[in-house]
Amino acid sequence: MSRTYISASLRRIVSDRAQNMCEYCLIPEMLVLASHQVDHVIAEKHGGETIEENLALSCSLCNQAKGSDIASIDPETGYTVRLYSPRKDIWKEHFCLDSKSGKIQPLSTVGRVTVRLLRMNRVASLLSRQLFARYSP
Repeated sequence: MSRTYISASLRRIVSDRAQNMCEYCLIPEMLVLASHQVDHVIAEKHGGETIEENLALSCSLCNQAKGSDIASIDPETGYTVRLYSPRKDIWKEHFCLDSKSGKIQPLSTVGRVTVRLLRMNRVASLLSRQLFARYSP
C-alpha cells in the first residue's frame, strides 16, 4: 500500500496511458467491481518514487498479489527473477493471451514468475478476459 497520496490528475495520466486496463493481466476496469489501483512498479520501500515512470494501473487482484515484490523464484530454474515491469518491458515479449480461453501464457522467465506470483490465470480473471474478448470490437 502506498504511503504517498496520488493526485487525481496523476491517476488519470496512469489510467489513460493504460487505456483503463490492468497493465499486468489486461482486465479492463469496466469489467470489475473494484476500481483499478495505481501500483508503484518499484515499491516505495525499495526506493521507488511516485512519478509517472514508476506507476502502473493494476486491478486489485494483481496489486494485492504483487504487493511490494519486485522479483520471485522461478519454479523451473530455482533462480530469483525480476517481475514484469509495465514501464520497462513490452507485454508481448513476456506473455501471450489466448483470447478464447482467456489464459495468459508466459513466454519468458520474467513472464513465468509474474504469471505465477500475480496468479494471473485465476478463474475470475479468465472469465473476465473471455467476456471482454467476446464483446469487444
